[in-house]
Amino acid sequence: MKHILLFILFFTAVTVSAQTEFGTKYKAIPAPKFSAKPKKIPKPETLDPSAPESDVPSIKTPSVYDNNTITTKSKFQIGEQKSKFTMSTETDFANPGDRYVAKMEKDLNKALKDAGLKEDQQPLVTTDVSYGDIRTGSAYFIIKCRDYGAIDGDLIKAVLNQDVIRERMLLQSNFQEFKIYLQEGINTFELQALNKGELGGNTGEFQIYDAEGQFILSDYWQNFNTGVQAKFVIVKEDKKLKK
Repeated sequence: MKHILLFILFFTAVTVSAQTEFGTKYKAIPAPKFSAKPKKIPKPETLDPSAPESDVPSIKTPSVYDNNTITTKSKFQIGEQKSKFTMSTETDFANPGDRYVAKMEKDLNKALKDAGLKEDQQPLVTTDVSYGDIRTGSAYFIIKCRDYGAIDGDLIKAVLNQDVIRERMLLQSNFQEFKIYLQEGINTFELQALNKGELGGNTGEFQIYDAEGQFILSDYWQNFNTGVQAKFVIVKEDKKLKK
């Protein structure tokens, strides 16, 4: 029991001593001193509605709807009548598709010509055409003919010195050939158009070779009317005299 009392007294003495020592060493930190007081922010001034108006103009918020420089709205809007002005000369009873017919026909004609299915719509040749004089020492000529345009039923007749060599030749895409035997001196030879083709005038190409196969002449006839002739004058010369 004595030991317990002794311990209590010792603990009490130590506690009192510690508090006394801490109290003597503690120093309070003084509050900072400011050189000037902080400024106060003034409250916004409230205008008195009853006060008289000042000379300062009031600020008005701009509105895009009051701007006259902005393009005005189009009158062609839903619910409003559209303009009746038109450059067209059509009446209310005209077929709207008629305006496209001419262009469609033009485009179709061009496509047919490009594909070789239609000939050019050129004026018909109504007078005979001369292809000049030919001089030769050959005994005969080989004549080749074909339709160089669309195959549309062109017919020709071949005549040498008024003798019919081909009565009725239907021109094809490939060359057909025949021979004409020449007499001494001047020979007249004609290729005559017997008709106009289904797509235009009579149109063809010819080539002429001598008996040795040497090329002599080639050319075309185009849009011949019925009865028009391609004419040639062939002068056969004596080979011995030529030498």
